[in-house]
Amino acid sequence: MVDFRKLVRAAIIAALYVVLVWLLAPVSFGPFQFRAAEALTLLPMLFPEAIPGLYIGVLLANTLGGLGLWDIFGGSLVTLLAAYITWRYRDKPLIAYLSPIVLNAFLISLYLHYVFTLPYWALVLSIGASEAVVVLALGVPLLKALRKLR
Repeated sequence: MVDFRKLVRAAIIAALYVVLVWLLAPVSFGPFQFRAAEALTLLPMLFPEAIPGLYIGVLLANTLGGLGLWDIFGGSLVTLLAAYITWRYRDKPLIAYLSPIVLNAFLISLYLHYVFTLPYWALVLSIGASEAVVVLALGVPLLKALRKLR
């Protein structure tokens, strides 16, 4: 039996991700980015349905970015993996918080290095720092606020 509340929650998460990326498109794409929508990557700690929601949200949002299939499928798969790890280690906040930061830093940088022909380690540092700021400064407070509401 399908739980429509969870289905709707996953759809809302996907939609929020797309809207945040679209509203902040100038800083959401490229080799040096600040993707505020990544604050949502901690939601699997509360809602397992956030895993497919984030995957679909990134897939749709990356169709706007112009980096093609690398970003559409590569970024989505990295998010899917990070979301699963975040959910799997939801009781170990350090691992849960670090999974989107570390995976995005090292894996997204792989294809951005290829697309933009920029130094890999510079991209790792840039993506990692940006992801850390968003996850820790926006995602953690969002998670705490949602926990209070539950």
